[in-house]
Amino acid sequence: MAKRITGFVAIILVIALLGYLAICGLEIGSFKIASVTDTEDGIRRGLDLVGGSSVTFEAMYDDKYDTANLAGDMEIAVAIMRTRLTTAGYTEAEVYQVGENRLRADVPSVSDPDELIKLLGATAQLTFEDNDGNVYLTGSDIKDAYANYGPVSGTGVSVHHVVLELNDAKKFGEVTSAISKLDENILNVVLDGEKISSPAVNEKIESESAVISGSFDAESAKTLANLIAAGQLPFSLERVELRAVGATLGDRALETSIFAGLIGLLIIMAFMIVYYRLPGFSACISLLFYMAFFAVLMSVLHVNLSLAGIAGILLSIGMAVDANVIIFERIKEELASGKTVRSAINAGFHRATSAIVDSNITTIIAALVLYYLGSGTIQGFALTLGLGIVISMFTAIVMTRALVYIFYGFGLKKPALYAKVKKVEEN
Repeated sequence: MAKRITGFVAIILVIALLGYLAICGLEIGSFKIASVTDTEDGIRRGLDLVGGSSVTFEAMYDDKYDTANLAGDMEIAVAIMRTRLTTAGYTEAEVYQVGENRLRADVPSVSDPDELIKLLGATAQLTFEDNDGNVYLTGSDIKDAYANYGPVSGTGVSVHHVVLELNDAKKFGEVTSAISKLDENILNVVLDGEKISSPAVNEKIESESAVISGSFDAESAKTLANLIAAGQLPFSLERVELRAVGATLGDRALETSIFAGLIGLLIIMAFMIVYYRLPGFSACISLLFYMAFFAVLMSVLHVNLSLAGIAGILLSIGMAVDANVIIFERIKEELASGKTVRSAINAGFHRATSAIVDSNITTIIAALVLYYLGSGTIQGFALTLGLGIVISMFTAIVMTRALVYIFYGFGLKKPALYAKVKKVEEN
């Protein structure tokens, strides 16, 4: 009994601590956990909730430029801007093409437009460096880069790879010769200070073309080729418009959404307690843990929260409740078949776990696909949904289970406390 009391008190204290961290935050020296209301160091708000800044760039090129390549080059420019913002943590930012030769970036939580210019810059900086940071090549040394599929070695096996076309074969031969003699024979491809590829160079390559191979699929090979090509765009991007953007949904949209979510959550908790009784009460305590832990995690990860992100949170809460419902219905079925309360609890959790894991894994896979292939608010939705699903699995399978067994250990063994069934009480 003492162990069960200690376990229950420990769970309540953990929930209280997480709730305190979520509401008040914590700062000890350089270590800081921001509260959920801290939009600078904690959860960032999306453009639709808090507004931000917008900048428009126009492609500037001379008469020698082949405008037939403009559409493809603009696509590359959009990709590099989006990658730069995502790397900086602005996953809710939106980058899109405007007309034939302009692109626009809308970034939330950046109230000073000049700050956005510093963040974006105007052109990509591509370099080829060794592990010590010594630069051997720049974007101007690359004539073209494209994805290809075919054999790249004597094995004859076709694989996805990236082909580089160089301007100076002799210079490239000198570079590859020097890199191949280093202890760490790596020639890093660096874009705006971020490594995007680290191929090994085993021998001198004196050629006007080279191949980067590895664990590529068609999409990843195309992405790398586009990023490398962005370092040698045949035009510059000139800023033509810079402005602040107001919150499209209003300043109180977040507070209204949270208030509506809390009302819905209270209704759900009341239903769980009335319909599922003691297990439902256990699920409500688990949901409190879920909410507090999720809030702290989003603050620590500096999640960009938009209305789409809030939708992901609410959906994951619904799936957390759904997981508990599956378990409790299983327990009811076991009790109805005549099993004792303890046997029904064991069988209910055991038989429901596989179904819960299977359904949640498929949702996590969908969230990962949306996150890596999507952009802007789609990534925000995928991130909050994925994080919520992982936490909800833990709360349903581990936290709720522990609480149900703790209450059973307190002597609450009557079947009527667990389900409405007409069976004889357990001795």
